[in-house]
Amino acid sequence: MIGSKDSQIKDLKLNALLEITQAINNNLSEDSLYKIYRFTLLADLKIEKIGLFVLDDSWVCKVNYGTSRKMEGESLPESYQNLKQAEEIASCDELFCEFDEVFPVSHKDKLLAVVFLGGVSDVSEQTVDRTFLQALTNIIIVAIENKKLARKQIEQEAYRKELEIAKQVQNYLIPNSLPNNSDLQLEASYIPHQDVGGDYYDYIPLADNKFMVCIADVSGKGVPAALLMSNFQASLRTMVRNSSDLNEIVDELNYQINFSGNGENFITFFIAIYDGNAQTLHYVNCGHNPPILVVDGNYQLLEAGTTILGMFNPLPFLEVGKLELDQNFLLFSYTDGVIETFNDEGEEFGEDRLAEIVATKGHQEPAQIHAEIFNQVDKFRGENNYRDDITMLSCKVNLSK
Repeated sequence: MIGSKDSQIKDLKLNALLEITQAINNNLSEDSLYKIYRFTLLADLKIEKIGLFVLDDSWVCKVNYGTSRKMEGESLPESYQNLKQAEEIASCDELFCEFDEVFPVSHKDKLLAVVFLGGVSDVSEQTVDRTFLQALTNIIIVAIENKKLARKQIEQEAYRKELEIAKQVQNYLIPNSLPNNSDLQLEASYIPHQDVGGDYYDYIPLADNKFMVCIADVSGKGVPAALLMSNFQASLRTMVRNSSDLNEIVDELNYQINFSGNGENFITFFIAIYDGNAQTLHYVNCGHNPPILVVDGNYQLLEAGTTILGMFNPLPFLEVGKLELDQNFLLFSYTDGVIETFNDEGEEFGEDRLAEIVATKGHQEPAQIHAEIFNQVDKFRGENNYRDDITMLSCKVNLSK
């Protein structure tokens, strides 16, 4: 008779192991594995009450039955989150008082799960010992943990490929070369905060001794932001070559962004068109950091324009700024990563410090101005990292011969 009981217990164990391993080999989902685990304990091993808590982003009950109160979705009390060995439950809160004992499930010294059992003492001799139950739970939890790791690896690989695509798209957006001669000097500096940033700048020579410069910052990162900016650049280049009417250009760009971004993506943008024959600069600032215009050692901020593009359609207001520039000038534009750099005291570098550097060094070559700004910003931030992409675009026009 005893031999018959031993044989029955072995059969139950083998059945339980077979069901679990088959489920794992069939690559079933995590939910399916939890359901099979639940069925195995309830039907084959005759466990009356169980609460299985698993560590995902936080401790959550994944399997529960036999208790008067549903526990699935409940969090694990902190007192059990560093459980080292099996314990009897002597005193507990109302949620766990129906259980008799609790044991940890670990892998490579990492606590993966905590199992609460109730009503085991009356059936354990006939069905399953706790060592086997712990091993069975360990098998299912480690299998699920491996699934999580595999999923993370796939996600990381997909993210890596996404970054590669975004980098390629972004490289196409940046001008291959900028003019650098006695009449016109342009200098650009770009440091992405992450592998792929959301900044964009451009220079387009136009007919009749005109040219366009612009700078922009798109919300979001990665492929979606890169694709949005790519569409933005294509639209801008097409319109600028057919019209120099900034009202028309900005209105159409806003419509395109609002439409393609579904009202969820926005772009701050500054665009300026300089007419060398008329010696005039027309510009629109669309919610961007005001560029700094330096003439004869004095500076002003170019703020006329409208709000961020893509937020409203139509735009609530739009003003085109116009300046008469009959002497040498420097137009310095940038994105907010420059001024939103902080020092050890939590102080922001700020617009005033930047404007002072640009105005003081405005007579120098654009490359020297950028180098000085980086030097001053690096001294200011100390050991603190940059918090955002940094883009600077300087345009120096020399009129005197």
